[in-house]
Amino acid sequence: MKVTAKANANIALTKYWGKKDAALKTPWNSSTSVTLEGLETTTTVEFDKQYKKDVFVLDGKEYAEDTDEYKEVKEQLDIIRGKAKSKLFAKVVSKNDFPTAAGFASSASGLAALTFAASKAAGLEFSVEELSKISRMGSGSASRSLIEGFAIWHKGSRADGDDSFAEQIAPISHWLDFRILGCVTSKKAKKVKSRAGMAQSVKTSPIFETWYTTAEKDAQQMVKLIKEKNFEALGQLAQKNCILMHACAMTTTPPIIYWTDGTMQVIHRVFELQDEGMKAYFTIDGGPQVKVICLEKDVPKLKEELSKLDLVQEIIDCKPGKGPRVVKEHLF
Repeated sequence: MKVTAKANANIALTKYWGKKDAALKTPWNSSTSVTLEGLETTTTVEFDKQYKKDVFVLDGKEYAEDTDEYKEVKEQLDIIRGKAKSKLFAKVVSKNDFPTAAGFASSASGLAALTFAASKAAGLEFSVEELSKISRMGSGSASRSLIEGFAIWHKGSRADGDDSFAEQIAPISHWLDFRILGCVTSKKAKKVKSRAGMAQSVKTSPIFETWYTTAEKDAQQMVKLIKEKNFEALGQLAQKNCILMHACAMTTTPPIIYWTDGTMQVIHRVFELQDEGMKAYFTIDGGPQVKVICLEKDVPKLKEELSKLDLVQEIIDCKPGKGPRVVKEHLF
């Protein structure tokens, strides 16, 4: 059966950086996020006897079996095949409508779309909680892209990882004027992938324990702020949490520095706008792109100011978005 699904990226409001169990892909701390309309992956999956091996094509490029990208997809397909008791190989064709592997959570939307489409194509029906757990095995942040609106990914405490999944904090309708402006400062793939960077930070950063214990408290506080729609406190907490995560990455051996001149240019302008009374805050995942958290009424002014920066290539205006869904138009 052939199924095509769309899934949106999500931006972590409080971050995840470091796996506690590498095999189960469980994190050291819980994290919170907003799923975003405007950053979307479309994926078609077909299981069929005609395929003698798994085939993976992303943004028009077919990946060889020895690449990390192919192995990630195959591992996810193996999980689905195991649950479906199937030995059929699959063809997977995927495309992103935003920069891939550049700090816009393309792995989150990609693995969420893959898990959703592959499970349907294999004839399986899972709850959102179960899909979140399966997506987690491909990409931790993908567990959050299974959720509409605002989500928390629970770190869990069970040895088998069964209580580590994402669930909804609030739907889109809860906060209709919430916005994220994605400032594209580079469209190149980042040199250090998040997975490799996290593993090094766990081993070598002297502030790693401070990071994850603080981040767990931040996640629980963020749930409260989202429910209360306390925008100013939310923005300040997200910004602080982001800086601490990157401090953890930067104090890793060797240092992991995702920020570029463009990143710093946006950060400094946001600080200036805050000094002028603007309620806008920045957050940055594992990459150079800055996401500016704001309310709808401030979007025109912010876009005007940020577009003046010479190192900002594009600004993507995002609203809270949906969870994954099946679509009729296939990619092959």
